[in-house]
Amino acid sequence: MDFLLSGITSITIPQLVMYFVGFLLIYLAVNKGYEPSLLLPMGFGAILVNLPMSGVVDQILPGIGNTHGIIQWLFESGIEASEALPLLLFIGIGAMIDFGPLLSNPIMMLFGAAAQFGIFLTISVAVLLGFELSDAASIGIIGAADGPTSILVSQILKSNYIGPIAVAAYSYMALVPLVQPFAIKLVTTKKERQIRMPYNPVSVSKRIRILFPIAVSMIAGFVAPQSVSLVGFLMFGNLLRECGVLHSLSDAAQNILANLITLLLGITISFSMRAEAFVTWQTLVILVLGLFAFVFDTIGGVMFAKFINLFRKNKINPMIGAAGISAFPMSARVVQKMSIKEDPTNHLLMHAIGANVSGQIASVLAGGIVLNLLTTLL
Repeated sequence: MDFLLSGITSITIPQLVMYFVGFLLIYLAVNKGYEPSLLLPMGFGAILVNLPMSGVVDQILPGIGNTHGIIQWLFESGIEASEALPLLLFIGIGAMIDFGPLLSNPIMMLFGAAAQFGIFLTISVAVLLGFELSDAASIGIIGAADGPTSILVSQILKSNYIGPIAVAAYSYMALVPLVQPFAIKLVTTKKERQIRMPYNPVSVSKRIRILFPIAVSMIAGFVAPQSVSLVGFLMFGNLLRECGVLHSLSDAAQNILANLITLLLGITISFSMRAEAFVTWQTLVILVLGLFAFVFDTIGGVMFAKFINLFRKNKINPMIGAAGISAFPMSARVVQKMSIKEDPTNHLLMHAIGANVSGQIASVLAGGIVLNLLTTLL
């Protein structure tokens, strides 16, 4: 009887907190529809890894001895040892992206770069708050609103806060429709949000579409070698899409591979959400800093658009700059929705998609640049 009750009597208050966190993530996934494919596995996994004597993590169980937990094995094999899971997910993401709107209007690439401002600002703030440089860099990447990049950077840098960083990154991705409108309105006027931008796309040849992912991968390798795995897998997925001879592989990458890896990644990252590592005051600070990074990434893109308008006759709607974060395609949809609300005849979706896909490239490049800088400094 004592053995049967040992699990209940072993529960700690921090574990109870993590049960609440797990239920909260599941609630947000099911009832609110916030990134359900990621938040639901993460929430359920958070409950599993905090059950005493559950066996999903390595433990010594009474009467059994050492056990090798499946979730811990997945984490150590798929993330800690090789970073395989987040990297494989990039193949699926790349296969989903159409870079046509960006290639037909290359100026949109600038907004992807400008919308990474919050990352580097947050790194500085985190260092001032006492975080180690590797932890501060990992926290700053949350601002890219790119979960796989956040996980990969924090893992390579051996951050002590992978769990909170992953939760913050994916939570803020899900909260794009709530956070970005607030940040955009904070720094724009109604008149600026009503600026019209006719869409006159330039035809992009198949040759350019094929050469683009190859060129981006090579440039990334020269400029930020640590980003090659990030950018390379993203661009490989896009090459599958654009080559025109691997339709079945492209479909598999977009659907089967992306869904399977997303499922495994969500429950695997929950290993870093064990109570002893997650229930700390640093977790709360990381959540606040992640939101800070996200908001200032958005503001950085908007302010850059306003700066460019000082030198342009044909003005750019500054909301486009906000789409330069990596949350594809949610951020582009937010800009479109806001533009329609301000003027029902003003459609900015394709412009916003151009900036949004550039943000996808810029975020992984930013992750590589951060890794390169820290490799040099440390």
